[in-house]
Amino acid sequence: MNVTVNGKSLGGTVGAIASKSMAHRLLICAALSEGHSQIRCETLSEDIMATARCLRALGCDLSYTGGVFYATTAARPLRATMDCGESGSTLRFLLPVIGALGVTARLELSGRLPSRPLSPLYEELCAHGMTISPQGSSPLLLSGKLRGGDYTLRADVSSQFISGLLFALPLCEEDSLLHLTGRRESASYVEMTLQALKTYGIKIVSTPDGYSIPGKQKYRSPGIATVEGDWSNAAFWLSAAALGAPVSITGLDTESLQGDKMVTAALAQITDSGAKAMIDAQDIPDLVPILSVVAAAQKKTTVIYNAQRLRLKESDRLETTSALLRAIGANVTVTEDGLRIKGDPEGLHTATVDAAGDHRIAMAAAIASTVAGDITILGAEAVNKSYPAFFDDFRRLGGVVKG
Repeated sequence: MNVTVNGKSLGGTVGAIASKSMAHRLLICAALSEGHSQIRCETLSEDIMATARCLRALGCDLSYTGGVFYATTAARPLRATMDCGESGSTLRFLLPVIGALGVTARLELSGRLPSRPLSPLYEELCAHGMTISPQGSSPLLLSGKLRGGDYTLRADVSSQFISGLLFALPLCEEDSLLHLTGRRESASYVEMTLQALKTYGIKIVSTPDGYSIPGKQKYRSPGIATVEGDWSNAAFWLSAAALGAPVSITGLDTESLQGDKMVTAALAQITDSGAKAMIDAQDIPDLVPILSVVAAAQKKTTVIYNAQRLRLKESDRLETTSALLRAIGANVTVTEDGLRIKGDPEGLHTATVDAAGDHRIAMAAAIASTVAGDITILGAEAVNKSYPAFFDDFRRLGGVVKG
């Protein structure tokens, strides 16, 4: 789907959609719990539906009605076929869980997902009882039973690897120690996992270098849980406001553990009167595309660093973000670990942008139209991965969407 958008007339109020990061976590906990669970989740996306599909395949009776998931654990299958779509969270969270449940599984992977790395999680799972087909395989085949024990992960690769083990290891017969080495990336996402686990009665003890995880634990449903508003996708509307559009957003929790609530501080730094902005993307990698658009519209230079992991997302986001910026007339350089953007608001202009199958590139391009004018987005359906109603909300706020 190709659309042409113009956001110069954006204005009004929009409600935050449900956080897919928290939805993944609560759904997994509910599916592993005894008894019945309800999860209030007002909006869905392809990634959330991918996790729901996989949990059904693992024996959870999971339905969705009126903005609420209803979950009841049924008998676990011996074998399962699971469609992860393009959801990295679904794959990385559930790999260890499947092993802990002892299910022989066939995982279907789409888009760039087969090429996204699984090491060092892959090696740790194989060393603790699982057999997994070679990385890059699609389908990915899993068998064996995950054992507890000592695990070691580099913490600077993916917080999703850590979260996956935190979901799974409490189910193992043995106690476990999870040792983390190196600087911790996206630490706030691990805190979100720990929050969800605590809600469902799982005990995790922090240690100087990681976590101690008692085995033989049981997930216990709190009855009803609610998915909070999503800061990651709200960042697009907050950025539109930073670019001058009178847009406000409701339904966000300022006390949230979501790392992307840092968007407000990052936007303030990019748009202040200083001559240069330095943005550390270590804990906010998903914000880089939209922050880059805002930076391009300022009369200053913005340097975004610690963003090398963006090369392994739905697209190589350092390259696709720079391609977006160059298309609208911005001066951008790709560095070893990020972007250097020399802002020039007068130099921005209409353009055609390829979303490259990446939801955050598609949405960033749409917000760029608030300052650049008409933007034609190729492959705009990529927004369905996290925010299917994005263009509906764009239109409701007064933006023009054609195509």
